[in-house]
Amino acid sequence: MSVKATVLSSLLALSKKIYRSLRHEVCLSWQFISGDISASIVPGLLFMMAAWKTHPTNAVDFLMVLGRGIVYFWLYIVPFCISNQIVGIEEDRINKPHRPLVKGSVSLLGAKVRLVVSMVLFGLVGWWFGVLEWALLWQGCIFLHNLGSGSKHWITKNLFMGVGALAQLAAAWQLVTPITSIAWQWILVVAGVWLFLAAIQDLRDIDGDRAIGRNTFPIAFGETTSRVVLTSGFGLLPFVIHFALMVPAGLTWNVILCDIVLAVISFTIAARIVSFRLPKADHYSYMLFTYWFCSVLVCAIAVI
Repeated sequence: MSVKATVLSSLLALSKKIYRSLRHEVCLSWQFISGDISASIVPGLLFMMAAWKTHPTNAVDFLMVLGRGIVYFWLYIVPFCISNQIVGIEEDRINKPHRPLVKGSVSLLGAKVRLVVSMVLFGLVGWWFGVLEWALLWQGCIFLHNLGSGSKHWITKNLFMGVGALAQLAAAWQLVTPITSIAWQWILVVAGVWLFLAAIQDLRDIDGDRAIGRNTFPIAFGETTSRVVLTSGFGLLPFVIHFALMVPAGLTWNVILCDIVLAVISFTIAARIVSFRLPKADHYSYMLFTYWFCSVLVCAIAVI
């Protein structure tokens, strides 16, 4: 075999090895984050579209915007999920046995290495894309929520979810164009919804949270009281969104349609919270909340 053929064969073998490694990392990353796509990547991209619509350019620029968003928000959610699952292995054995650390798809050391690498990459990408302040704010939330025991108490747990939503939406808009006053109005209102209603995600995990000593809202105030409070919150949510976000946009068919869709989702969640009390049903109710999150950002595209 000639030297050239040997070199080509070696390069081909190396390329295949790199491809297999990258494919493995992507698949493993997906296992970590698959349950949180509708609360992270999709909303981020939707709000970027709303920002782009205010200053539309051409199709190539739009595709580049989406490309930046996919990279940024993938790295946004990966370190959160990895760190959350590193500290929650025992809880996940009860609540989420499908997760990679519980299944043995990756070692604890391997997860920690990937956490460090993803945090570094996220910071570098945030700097490169001009949203470093929001990347650092989210990294602070990750550290305090997951590694600093902030998730152990319902006040700090919900607070970091609200601040995280603010960092997410502010970065999404700023990845496209400077944040305007109307953008801030949407960011603060939607982040406030997460702050006050994020406890819906804790209804499905009561047994696991109690087993590890986590004092979530349903554990602190009782499941029945929590369901009443959350049901009331989701019942009032359509009115909050209407007056805070839709009225300023004017009375148009887009606004009316958005009001109707968001109200239907909100009232459905409210009904489910009091009607179904099994963890699986509560999980679906939480997922419906993430779909509401995506829907309100679709409305931003329509009305801003």
